[in-house]
Amino acid sequence: MSGSGAAAIAPSHAPPPLTAAEWRRAALSCGYFALLLASYYTIRPLRDAFGAGSGAATIKFLASAVFLVMLAIVPVFGWLVARVPRAKLLPLTYAFFVTNLVAFAVAFHLDPENPWTGRLFYVWATVFNLFVVSVFWSFMAEIWRESEGRRLFGVIAAGGSLGGLAGPLLTRALVGSVGTSGVALIAAALLAATILAIVLLGRGAAAPAAGSAPLDEPVGGAILAGLSRLVRTPFLLGIAALVGLGSLLGMIVYIELARVAGSLYATAAERTAFFSGRDVWVNGTSLALQLGVGFVTGALGVRATLTGAAAMVAAAFVALAAAPVAGVLLFVNVAARALEFGIAKPSRDMLYTVVDAETKYKVKNVIDTVVYRGTDVASGWIHAGLVAAGATLGMLAGFAAVLAVGLAAIAWAVGSGYRRRGGA
Repeated sequence: MSGSGAAAIAPSHAPPPLTAAEWRRAALSCGYFALLLASYYTIRPLRDAFGAGSGAATIKFLASAVFLVMLAIVPVFGWLVARVPRAKLLPLTYAFFVTNLVAFAVAFHLDPENPWTGRLFYVWATVFNLFVVSVFWSFMAEIWRESEGRRLFGVIAAGGSLGGLAGPLLTRALVGSVGTSGVALIAAALLAATILAIVLLGRGAAAPAAGSAPLDEPVGGAILAGLSRLVRTPFLLGIAALVGLGSLLGMIVYIELARVAGSLYATAAERTAFFSGRDVWVNGTSLALQLGVGFVTGALGVRATLTGAAAMVAAAFVALAAAPVAGVLLFVNVAARALEFGIAKPSRDMLYTVVDAETKYKVKNVIDTVVYRGTDVASGWIHAGLVAAGATLGMLAGFAAVLAVGLAAIAWAVGSGYRRRGGA
């Protein structure tokens, strides 16, 4: 049989090309995420500066406060998802956070060095980030099919990294002239612009995927359905384990880096400049990885991609255990966060393209908020206990490396579950 004849009868697994309308939706999705992360990363250096200024020992208490706020928010959000159409719920959610930012801008203007305002802002900014980003990816998993998600989620995430690069650069350039109140107002304006993108994407969305209610209808279901579905579904528990272990690893590095920054830089402005510089490196590296993650998942599959990212994190912690110094600590922080945002998170969000709308919003919100921040609380106290027992930075890094190996094993199992549910 000739080569051309074999090609003629062999089944084609290549996905169909995107239409012009789908390309417009992809560009709008990128713009939406870019504005969203530009808003967050404009204020993230402020949050980290306030956290470092409060002292590394205080971070575990702030993380506990975040967790308690998340516990209060999840049933409220579940009630809203069940009763309010997503076409209205998402813009209203973002508008609520815009008003919060304006209120903080006023508070910073009146008393920029008030420690309690800073601590409240730390808690609020952390909740804001987890909540709005979780909602964003729930929305993306709903308006894009599984095959489209594998090709496009990395590109859409790259749009977020462009915003993540712009945010800290804006802060670093302007905080000296406009102050913390001005930075908060800039973030509010960027966030307000995302509302238009949500409305346009809702109007241009294709017919809902299987198992999804139309965007102009509520999802329905019980308020706490997200929690009940999570605890009885092994596939979702595996995703929760990935998020929880990743949070634990990230918090270990974050607390150690905050300790170093607090000892090296005396003022909030200096610490803000340090963390904004760190974020530029994180988001620049993430952007490069995101542009290629679609090719990697297409060639190797989501399972191998998730597992490989975890293996690279383990290697980074092995390097820190071998050379536990400040420069390597900063490198590991940048590398781990870039691998998370550049490869692991886009790949994890692809997992939700094979579940129904209620899982996309309710279960994903529980995992991205309560599980994530609950692990942060535990991480802060675990770190404090290990340090009190005499653990050095090298010992902490060795402990984290072992956890990262476990993360890789769970990633392989979750990827296998994704394949059984119809993912590639």
